[in-house]
Amino acid sequence: MLTNRRKRGPQAMAAVTPIKPFSPEESRWILDHLQHPAVFLNMTRGWPVLHWTAEHLSGCLQDRLIRFRLGRKEVTNAPLFETQCSYIEATVAQFLRWTQHQSDVGSFSEYPCTEYWAYADYKYITMLFHDQPFMFEDVKWSEFGFEGRNGNESTLWIGTEGANTPCHLDTYGCNLVLQVQGRKRWHLFPPEDTAKLYPTRIPYEESSIFSQVDVLHPDLRKFPEFQGARAHMVTLEPGQVLYVPRHWWHYVESIDPITVSINSWIELEVDDVARVSEAVTKTVVCALKSAQSDDNTDTWLNPTEEEKPSHEENVQYLNLAVVASAQRKRGLLHRKPSPNLRASQPIKRDSYGQIKHRGEGVKVSPAVSLPFGQHLIPVKCQEEEPEKTVPEDSSCSAAVSSQEDCSGSGSAKGKHTCGADLTQFSSCDSFTLDHGTSENNQGSGPLLITTNDLLDCLVHPDIISRVTELLLERHRGGHL
Repeated sequence: MLTNRRKRGPQAMAAVTPIKPFSPEESRWILDHLQHPAVFLNMTRGWPVLHWTAEHLSGCLQDRLIRFRLGRKEVTNAPLFETQCSYIEATVAQFLRWTQHQSDVGSFSEYPCTEYWAYADYKYITMLFHDQPFMFEDVKWSEFGFEGRNGNESTLWIGTEGANTPCHLDTYGCNLVLQVQGRKRWHLFPPEDTAKLYPTRIPYEESSIFSQVDVLHPDLRKFPEFQGARAHMVTLEPGQVLYVPRHWWHYVESIDPITVSINSWIELEVDDVARVSEAVTKTVVCALKSAQSDDNTDTWLNPTEEEKPSHEENVQYLNLAVVASAQRKRGLLHRKPSPNLRASQPIKRDSYGQIKHRGEGVKVSPAVSLPFGQHLIPVKCQEEEPEKTVPEDSSCSAAVSSQEDCSGSGSAKGKHTCGADLTQFSSCDSFTLDHGTSENNQGSGPLLITTNDLLDCLVHPDIISRVTELLLERHRGGHL
C-alpha cells in the first residue's frame, strides 16, 4: 500500500526541493501493479537530462558521427520497416542544420528534408558518451525504485517530425520512456490483441515482433481483424514518463520538428523463458532464410542485427538459454516469492486473448487501487474506428480513464484440418509459381505458400510458446 508521507516544513522543503509526488518505493510499487500503460507527471523535475535538447547534445558530441535512419514522408498502406530505410552517418550539428535548410549538412545533402524524416534511434548512452561517463548520472531512474539505474542502462532517440518506429512488441522486459524535447504520439495495443496485429518475424530482430499492419493507414481488406484491435493513444510531452507494460504493442511517431527521448528496458524474471523463445525463433528464421530459394531473396535481417550467426552458433545459444532458464527456476524455488506477482507468475494467454490453463491454472492477484490523478494518468483506450486519423487533441490530461475501460477478449478461431489427398497433384501441374507474397496471387489462381508465409506460421507467438514449454519440459525430464 502507498503511505501518506508527512509534510515537511518550509526550511526542510527548501533543502529537499523539488519534492516528487511518489517516493522511489511508491513508484516501484505502482509499476509492479500497473497492468496498462500510464504516464507519470512531475516525477522528473530537477533531472539534469531534461537539458539534453538536440542543441545541447550537439555541443556534447561535437564532431562524433552517429547513424541516422531516413524514410520518405509518404502515405502508404504498409509499414516502413527498417530494412526499407536509407542510412547515413552525420553529426548532430549537421542534422540540425539540415532541419533548418542550411548548408554544410554532410551526407544529409542527398535527402531533402521536405521529402524525408530522420531518426537517430537505439543509441546506447553508454556508447555515445563512453568518454564522458559523468553524463550517465543525468538520468535518474533510481527515483522510480530501480536503485543505481541511470543513463548507463538507457537509450537515446533523436528525430524529426514523422520519424517513427514500426508497430512491434518487445519480447523482453517492460519499458520506461522519458520525453525530453518535442512530443511523440504513442499508439499502444494490449497483448490480447496480438492476433489482430498480424505478427511477423520478418524482418528479423532479436526481441522484436513486428506487426504487418500500418496502424495509421491500415489495409482492412488484407488485415480485416485489425478493426477489432483496441488502440490506446497518448501524446507524450517533455518531462513526462510513459510506462509500457510487458508485451504491449506500440507504434511511435514524432509530431514536432525535433524530438529527443530516452528510454530504459527493465528486466523481468520471466525474461529467462523469453530468451529461450527468442533462441528458438532465431534458429528457425536463420535456417529457413539462409536456404537458397527463388522466393528467398528479400532483405530479412534487420539493420540492428550485426551479422547472421551460423546454425551451430544458434543451437549453442539455445542450449545456454535453456540451461540458464532452468537454473533460474530452481533458484526461485528456494527463495521467497517475488513481490511483483505479474513478473513471477504472469497470466498466460494465446494470441486471441484466451487464458491458457495448465494444471490448476495461474493464480491472479486481487485488484489493487492505484493512485491515478494529476500525477499518474492511465492511457485511454480509443473507441473510434481504426481507420480514422489520430485526433489532434490527445494530451495526457484527456487520457484519464479506468484500467477496465477496455476490457474484453478476442474470439478464438476454429481448427482446420489438412487431410486432403496430395497424391493427385504433381510438381509439374499447370500453374506457375509466383515468388511474390501470397497476397499477389489473389484472384490469379491457387494461393501459393512462400517461405515467409511458412515462417509466419512456424514462429507464430503461440507456436513458439508451446515449443519453448516442450524444450524446458524435456530438459527438466532429462531428455536433453
